Amino acid sequence: SPTQLLEVKDASIKLRVGGLVVRDSVESTGINNSFVITDGNNEVEVQFVGVLPDLFAEGRGVIVRGQLKDNVFVASQVLAKHDEKYMPRELEKTFNED
Repeated sequence: SPTQLLEVKDASIKLRVGGLVVRDSVESTGINNSFVITDGNNEVEVQFVGVLPDLFAEGRGVIVRGQLKDNVFVASQVLAKHDEKYMPRELEKTFNED
């Protein structure tokens, strides 16, 4: 989750982070994309160079793979799910703890 990501001290490791895409946070110019994901507690900016999945949308769950660099998550892969009820496993735990 973004909260767990902010606790990572070793920026050299590759990570997988799940979150919901924050509404009105997506910016795309060609293949350069940036957006913000949240777990309801914290947010992290994601940058991704490439074509976003067809099912990618604001307010929906995503999983991004990559590395944290200067407090920005640089993704090498973005995965999206089509069901609006979908929530990444990492987030289910966070939201169910409340």
